[in-house]
Amino acid sequence: MPFEPHELPASTPPFFQDVTSDHDDNVWVPFLSHGCTFNPEVFSSIMMNMIHNPNLNSTWLYRADILYHDEPQEDSADDSLPVPVISENDQPIYRNIANMKTQRTLVRKLIPRSEKRDKPLNQTCTYHRAHDSETSVTTLVIYAPHAPSTHDLPFYHPKVRGIAHLHQWDSLSGTGTISVHFLGGAQGELRDPKLGRVAYHLLEILHKHGQGSSRGYVKRVHHDIVIPQARFQDRYRQLKSKYARRLVETWAEATDPGKHVFEDLGIAAFLIELWTDMYHDGPFPGFVDIGCGNGLLVYLLKQEGYEGWGFDARARKSWANYTMPSSHSPTGRSLEEKLLLPSVAAPSANPDGPTTKRQLTTDSAKVHNGAFKPGTFIVSNHADELTPWTPILGALSHCPFLMIPCCSHNLTGDKFRAQPPRDKTKPRSTYASLVDWVSRIAEDCGWQVETEMLRIPSTRNTGILGRTRKGSVPDMDADGILSKFGGAEGYLDNVVKLVKSGPRTH
Repeated sequence: MPFEPHELPASTPPFFQDVTSDHDDNVWVPFLSHGCTFNPEVFSSIMMNMIHNPNLNSTWLYRADILYHDEPQEDSADDSLPVPVISENDQPIYRNIANMKTQRTLVRKLIPRSEKRDKPLNQTCTYHRAHDSETSVTTLVIYAPHAPSTHDLPFYHPKVRGIAHLHQWDSLSGTGTISVHFLGGAQGELRDPKLGRVAYHLLEILHKHGQGSSRGYVKRVHHDIVIPQARFQDRYRQLKSKYARRLVETWAEATDPGKHVFEDLGIAAFLIELWTDMYHDGPFPGFVDIGCGNGLLVYLLKQEGYEGWGFDARARKSWANYTMPSSHSPTGRSLEEKLLLPSVAAPSANPDGPTTKRQLTTDSAKVHNGAFKPGTFIVSNHADELTPWTPILGALSHCPFLMIPCCSHNLTGDKFRAQPPRDKTKPRSTYASLVDWVSRIAEDCGWQVETEMLRIPSTRNTGILGRTRKGSVPDMDADGILSKFGGAEGYLDNVVKLVKSGPRTH
């Protein structure tokens, strides 16, 4: 069903009657309506998702924190609602709708992306329902902002006293209608042409999600599995406020700071919250960022008090700005120019072999054998050739890790395309195949693999976390792992080329 809403003329009478005694004029004005084929249960579920995720309707908002949620039993004989045990300023705003029963009441706090520009706003969300007949059901969801007047509302909220989504359903025909309504404030406010655009957007999002659900759409991407959304976003906002402007203004690379700065701020926020959980009972063991690129992530983590270091095959221009002292690195500096040659991938000692000759031309001081102090947290962020090695190195050194795959390389460092994901419901893209392939390596290395879709400005945003070993895992057979996943023959030749060709752009 294409989205072709019906604009309701100004003379259209209200679809429902608000008999709340808080105002002289409680007339809800209908703006737009549209047919639908999703039932009341789907509508209620979609509206609950939108209540929890106001960012679906507004890019100005991060999320909503639920301050209060009361769900009276539908068959309860007592229509009175209990007094919520929350602060006076957070008390729900109850609206009395004629011939409709209040089913559920929530108070949410809308969290804007920038509190320097806009303040958070509390909003009461109420569900109302009426069974008009044996086959007809009407469901109403109202948003009521907690503001003395519409003039006190922040920019991201329409200048109205209330927003309503109405769902009218006929079970015999299996069809219904959805509509958007506004409750005005001062006289003439509902004539603002912006409200028409707001109504169109709200109805379009509802229609899209509702029709998708009716066609059996199942959400594939799930965020905030490891770290709750609120904690990540609060930390990210703190880091962004503290560092973003200066980092963008002093960006030394040829790449786009608008992407890379905010991407690394997001990864840093995730790691800081992750480490808060992992090491709350003891000291932080330190980190190493393999293939650290421009070094910004290392810099951010150290600025926030986390000791560690990073290295890459070639130094970057940015390192002059980001290098700091580090007690964990071999030279005492936080960023080092080193080539990672895992001991299990090193060529056999054959003085006449071509690979050995290449090895002898490589400064041994600039080679790292991939062995780290047990417990050191390994960060592998878009490390390309080093990505499939990450869980292997973690298992050999008993180090937890986070890897964020990007470009697809096998254990020899060659570009390749992995076989399609084991889960047939996942896309068969190169990236999805890479993520599944390196996850299999991690599983075979004995890791309990966790996956988080990171909230960063990149399509390569899958975080694969190994922080727990599977129960009764025997010592890892490194040679067996390498053999099973294609071997490492030729790895040294490929990574030495990185030194000669120079760094990539990420």
